[in-house]
Amino acid sequence: MIVNRVPRPRTYLMCAPEQFVVEYAINPWMDVRTPVDTSLAVKQWDGLRQTLADLGHTVHTLRPLAGLPDMVYAANGAFSVDGVVYGARFRYPQRGGEAAAHRTFYETGGTGWRYVAPARTNEGEGDFAYLPGAFGGLVLAGYGFRTEVAAHAEAQDVLGRPVVSLRLVDPRFYHLDVALAALDDANIVYHPPAFSEASQRVLRALFPDAVLADETDALAFGLNLVSDGRHVVLNSSATGLAAKLARHGYLPVPVDLDELKKGGGGVKCCVAELRA
Repeated sequence: MIVNRVPRPRTYLMCAPEQFVVEYAINPWMDVRTPVDTSLAVKQWDGLRQTLADLGHTVHTLRPLAGLPDMVYAANGAFSVDGVVYGARFRYPQRGGEAAAHRTFYETGGTGWRYVAPARTNEGEGDFAYLPGAFGGLVLAGYGFRTEVAAHAEAQDVLGRPVVSLRLVDPRFYHLDVALAALDDANIVYHPPAFSEASQRVLRALFPDAVLADETDALAFGLNLVSDGRHVVLNSSATGLAAKLARHGYLPVPVDLDELKKGGGGVKCCVAELRA
């Protein structure tokens, strides 16, 4: 049966990779010996930004700051639901300054956000996903490598939404957003082996109709995607997942972000959703 998927306009926040280099290694994808072409990274990033704009979405941008090469991964800076922003507190000091830049955006942007500074270590949408149409509004939250599980309770208190904790067990999938993504307001796609057996059981119970990704597409950062409910913007290397999503009625929109993969990020890492 062909499902008629309906897109919903979104508002996003991105940050150009003008400062992007790999000078340290804080995830398995980073190798300081691998050359980085910053100009190519900017070109690929701008292609992603234009793709989102062409799909009818609003894209805001942060000014990249010197000394913060990972600032391009804007999804990690905070997590917002209905105008409330739960700020980030990064695990590694190399990224600590990014949290302040995101806080300034929310507190001075004139959009009426209520920003709440965290007491617990968490890396924003890197480890949080929101599904407004699932169980009255559900937050899925990852832990195991970056975000501490105590941050899940803190996020629940701040955002007033139930939070389901999911344990990540494979260091290649160090953030939730490289192992799982929201496809629409009520369903997800994920790679089961990235999670503990108990977390896999939870996901099967909550999302029996979820799309499952194999290891090849997961390692191609195919799950690090952005979806508006119909159009799924994903890494062009994840061809198998793109075909699978098409069979489920979604419209894959491939983009090339291979240069930014050298820092351990893909489409979703570069895009924070602003939920006013």
